[in-house]
This record gives sequence, C-alpha cells and structure tokens, in this order.
Amino acid sequence: METPGGTVSAAVREHLRQLCLREFPCGTGSWNKSRFLPRTWRTWRELIPRDEEAVSPGEEPVEALLGLVRSPHSPWALLEGSSAEDRFLRELAIQNPLMLKDTFFYSYFRSLRVVDKQVSLVDKDLLKFLNLEELVLSANQIQEIDAVNLPPTLKVLELYGNEICSMECLCAAPPPRLQHLGLGHNKLLGPLESLYVTCNHWPNLVSLDLSFNDLTDLQGMMASLSTLRRLRLLVLQGNPLALLPYYRGFTIDSLSQLCVLDDITVSPSEKHQFRGLGRSGDLLARQAQLVVTIGNVKGVQDTSVLDPEPGPQGPFITYSYYVTYDFVEEEEGEGSEYGGVLAEIVMPSSSAEQLAEDIPEDVPEEVFEEHEDSAESELSAQSGEREDSLVSGGSAPLPGVADSAEELAKLRPRRDPRLCPSPGYEMQHTLKDLVPLKAFLLAGTTVTIVEEKILSWPAVLPPVDVPLPAKKGKGETDKKGKKEKDKKGKDGKDTAGKREKEVAKEQKGSKKKELPKELRQDPPILRVLGSGLVVLEPLLAGEPLVSEVCNFGVIRTLETDRLTSLRDSKNKNKRAKKEKTKPAAAVYNGDYQPQPLTVEVQIQLNQCRTAEEALREFAL
Repeated sequence: METPGGTVSAAVREHLRQLCLREFPCGTGSWNKSRFLPRTWRTWRELIPRDEEAVSPGEEPVEALLGLVRSPHSPWALLEGSSAEDRFLRELAIQNPLMLKDTFFYSYFRSLRVVDKQVSLVDKDLLKFLNLEELVLSANQIQEIDAVNLPPTLKVLELYGNEICSMECLCAAPPPRLQHLGLGHNKLLGPLESLYVTCNHWPNLVSLDLSFNDLTDLQGMMASLSTLRRLRLLVLQGNPLALLPYYRGFTIDSLSQLCVLDDITVSPSEKHQFRGLGRSGDLLARQAQLVVTIGNVKGVQDTSVLDPEPGPQGPFITYSYYVTYDFVEEEEGEGSEYGGVLAEIVMPSSSAEQLAEDIPEDVPEEVFEEHEDSAESELSAQSGEREDSLVSGGSAPLPGVADSAEELAKLRPRRDPRLCPSPGYEMQHTLKDLVPLKAFLLAGTTVTIVEEKILSWPAVLPPVDVPLPAKKGKGETDKKGKKEKDKKGKDGKDTAGKREKEVAKEQKGSKKKELPKELRQDPPILRVLGSGLVVLEPLLAGEPLVSEVCNFGVIRTLETDRLTSLRDSKNKNKRAKKEKTKPAAAVYNGDYQPQPLTVEVQIQLNQCRTAEEALREFAL
C-alpha cells in the first residue's frame, strides 16, 4: 500500500482505504454472506427472495448495518466534516458492495477534494476520472502543475494555499470548460502573470480568485482581464496592487461586465462615479498612501515626584515620553526625512520651572512630535539588543551616545511642520514599493511607549562665595532701611522689608534662569513602559481603517499618585488650570483604581471615491 501524499491519485486511494468500504459493517462477510453468495453455490430455493426476518442468526439486517454508519454515537460513524460522497459510498458498500470496483469509482466521482494531504504532484492517473468536474487541491505543497494531467471535463479548479509561483504551467493545456479558477494564497509574482489570464487560455472563465499573491501591475492585469468576456466575479484583495488608492475604481471601470469585486457587489453608482478612470491608467502614480494617527495617551506614571529636589550642583532631571511605531522604510524623497516615526509627549520634571505643566492623571494636554531617523533606530521595536536590554533591564542608559550637546540634540525630537495643531500625532506615508508594504501589513506594527530620563549638571560649578553678594545687598538695604526709618518711622521700616524680599526674589529667579544655559547633559536613560502588536492584516482584506486602543496594563502606583496629589494641592495656580481634578482623598480610600496605560492607534489606507479625486490626487 502506498503512503499518503505525494501524488493526487495516491491521496485518493488512501482516503478510500480510510473509509473502510470492505470492512464491517460495509463490504461482504459473515454479517451478510447469505445475500451475496456466488450464484454457482446457490440452490433454486436460495434464489427466491426472502424477508428480512428470515436472515440467519449470525447475520445483520441492512437497516441495522445502515444505522451503525449513520448514528453519530456509533464507533463506525464517519468523522466529522466528511463529505456527502463519503456518506453515499459507505451506505452503498452496505446495500450493494459488489458495485465498488475501480471502474465504478472512476466514473462515479464528479468532485474530488484532496485538502492538506501534502500533495506535491498532479499525476496522470487523474485522467482516469472520466466525469470529474470539480478538483480541490488546496493547502498542499504544489509548485507546478502539468496541465496535460488535468481532466478536460473540469469546471472548477481550486489550488488555494500552495506554492505556485507562476500560472504559466497551467496555460500549457488548460481545461477548456473551466469556469472557476482559485489561486489565492500562492506566490504569484511579477508583471508577466497578466499574460496568463486572457481569453486565449480561459475562454469560459466566470470566476477568478488571485487573492493574497504578490501581483503589482494593476494596469497590465486589467488589460488582460478585459478580454475575459464572461468574467463576472473577481478577487484581487491581498495583492500589493490592491493597496493603490484608485484600485477599486480603476478595476470597475476597466471591467464593465464585472458584477462582484472582492466579495462586494459592484453597484451602478460605483460604475458612474469611476467612469473614464480605466482609460487614464498611464496618468496615475503607482503609489499607496497610509495615514497613521496616535493620540489619547492615558495612565502614564509621573516618575518625577520620586526624584529629590536638585541642589546647586544638580542633577536637574527632565522626563520625556515617546510613542513609537514600526513602519516600512520609505523611498528617498520628500517623505524620507520623516521616515523615522516617533510621536512624543513632553512632560517636564518637578525640578523644572514649569511644575504647573506636570502630567495629570488622564494626560489631557500631551504634545506629540516626530522623532528623527536616528532616534527611531534606537527606539524601534526592531532594534535588536537594545530592545532586549530595555525590556529586561527596565531603565538603562542608551549605549554609544556622546556627551556633547550637539549630538544629544540629534536624538531630541523636533516638530514636524505637517502635524496637526490639535493634540495628537498624524502622519501620512506615501510608498511606491508595494511588495514590502504588503509584508509589513501582514506582520503588523509594534507600538511602544518609552520614558526618556535626562540628567543635567552645571557645566561650571557655582563659586563658594555666591551668597556673599546677596548679604552685601541685604546690608545696603538695611542701611537704607535705617535712614528711611529715621525719616518715616515704622511705616518706612515695613516698606524696606518688602523691598528686601523683592530684591532677594529677583536675584534668586535670575540664578534659576541662568542655570539651564550652562548645563551639560548625560546620555538619556530609556525605559519601555509598554509595548504591543497592532494587527494590520484587515487593511489587506479590504478594510479601509484599523483602529485599536492598545492597553499595556496599570503601571501607576498608589505612592506616586499620592505624591502627585499632594504636590498639586500645594499649587493653587496649577489646580485652577485643570478642568477636572481628582480630590486628594480619593487616592487614599479603598476604591483606588488607577487608569491603565493606553494609547489609541489608527492606520487608514487611503482610497479614492471618484474618478475626479483619483486624477486630482495621483496624476503624474
């Protein structure tokens, strides 16, 4: 007995063997021998038809045997998912097992389904099936097919999920009556594939499925498909060419007889909206556009409240929070300098002067900026060893970063002038190489929230006698105060005290303003707060938008929220700016439920709705 797999005919024989058509309760044996004795052994009495009750004690009636194969609780029942042909053959093997010969099988089968049987060769024995109309060979390992071995009676041929690289092998001797051809999820690639979908090879083709291959030449494909006058159903989604903004409109206008495109009925209004677009293929740019939007970051922990107040020698600590996402590399040109995608939320620490701008609980005023390519290479989720160190080690310094302010400035984000002024990040990506874009959408994108901590130190330490000028000034103020006291009495003394405080405050403020100009910065310390995968495959399957709220879990703690609440309660000006501030008491009660770290991500595939829009936006 041949092992299953290899050839189609071997797989069919193995399938028939598993049906047990010649074993109990099927076939012939002691359970039904009186009904199928050879005629030469029969006496004239045995040729008279008998009632079922007259069966010998060792045999089973036909109805009892049929019940064994029909009952789902029987050990002889068919496996779940068996076809109607399998059930018919099992019952036929009980009712008339002598019919089950090779000649019967070859003439009986009109449909063969050999799915996921590791078939790699369509052999010539398939031609023995004289009435075969449907052949399903999906999920196998077929790379090429000798079309000569395909029965000419075929009307349906499905080869989904194989490894076919070109349709050329099918066009040597294609079945002339074929009406449906399914080649989805294969490896069809290159502009020459359009040469094999013409009426010269498939004159009766009504339905064609080439989905999820690597076809890129939309104009060439439409020119060939337009010769198939009987084509009514077409599936091209999942190919790079389907990512073009004008793909659907161009296809509908090029194939006027088409009724269904990508499982969506072609409406009369669509035909009207895209009228004339099929004749303008040479005027359209072959590029795809995607718009990425990031916003509504919530649940970020305010780490600055755990840092000590800086002394005169530092360190002065600042925090920045970035939302990064992976994206396929763009071509050189206008968009290349914005290819490193990194949205930023800037949140100053408590050591800075803008304490009133510290992060609130729900982060309502985040500021998103784009990062340069160099920073994206350091923070991307595909950064190899750096990513591992960030994830496993928590907070770690960025290796290989110089201490100079100029090189550090390259790592700092800058504002993209094309960003929207409203809170949130929005970026449009235009790509001409569609095959890598398809691979990127299949893999998805990794969204990561990163905390950047920078320690700054005075470049020149303050001299020891810094407080002396303040004392001298105070003495002079005291002298002036005494003179004014002699002239004005107690009122003059009070006025001098106020002036003394104002002068001291001005001096203290001037020192704070001068410090940042003389600071040197350490390399950034980076910590990944959360990272997750966003599935983008629906964009390949025809969905125009993918929207997801990435939830990275709770990273805030009761301690940090309590310290933040206490700090905020001391600053009346800051509390007045907040529209809604959670009372400090809510942090201490037993119902403390911190908000999880979340970020909203939307990725939209640009699609044109009219012919005018396509020509206006993508004309060369």
